[in-house]
Amino acid sequence: MFKSNPNRNALLALLLLVPVPSFGIVTQMYILPGFQGHLVALLSKIWLLVLPIIWLLFVDKENLKFEYPKRRDLLAGVGLGLLMLCIILIVYWLLGAKWIDIEYVRDRAKQIGLNSFLIYLVGSVYWIFVNSLLEEFVWRWFVYRKCEMLVSSPLAIVLSALFFTIHHIVGLAAYFDWRATTLCSLGVFLAGAVWSWCYLNYCSIWPGYISHIFADIAIFLIGWQLIFT
Repeated sequence: MFKSNPNRNALLALLLLVPVPSFGIVTQMYILPGFQGHLVALLSKIWLLVLPIIWLLFVDKENLKFEYPKRRDLLAGVGLGLLMLCIILIVYWLLGAKWIDIEYVRDRAKQIGLNSFLIYLVGSVYWIFVNSLLEEFVWRWFVYRKCEMLVSSPLAIVLSALFFTIHHIVGLAAYFDWRATTLCSLGVFLAGAVWSWCYLNYCSIWPGYISHIFADIAIFLIGWQLIFT
């Protein structure tokens, strides 16, 4: 049944996955900011990981393979990551620092427990090294490939980057006004497009993952300055 219409299957996979992180963030930040909200957000993360694996094994009927990064993957990832880190910090210093309401950010961080330095540190390590890998696996390896089954490769880059940006907009709007939210969302979209382009050209998530680490380091350095200094 699934083999007969791959395009329909790709569309169904996107429908089952793309809205989930937005639902988790809305629940956690706007509806249930306590334990229940955190639980829903955690379950949404688990769904993002489990669905692509289940789809690969039982719908696409392929084997899950692990490939070590090649030298070119490492070089591309580090070079691109350093560039992203510098751009993020420069844009923040030029524009973001003027537009962000620090007291409001601190108040929102307190509501969800991020005002504890230890929790922030542990969360930063998770988001920088684990969540970035999960996002590359989900949004590049899975979502981009499904988009490419429906549209051309250039359009798939744009479409997957747009899907990647949606839940970030929801989360950013909880902390920033429309100017900072728009600026950050544009950055997320461009980064998502670059990482999808990396997957298209390198056939690997490693360049995207390594550069993603550097980008998240810059973001959490900014977050630390906003909340704790």
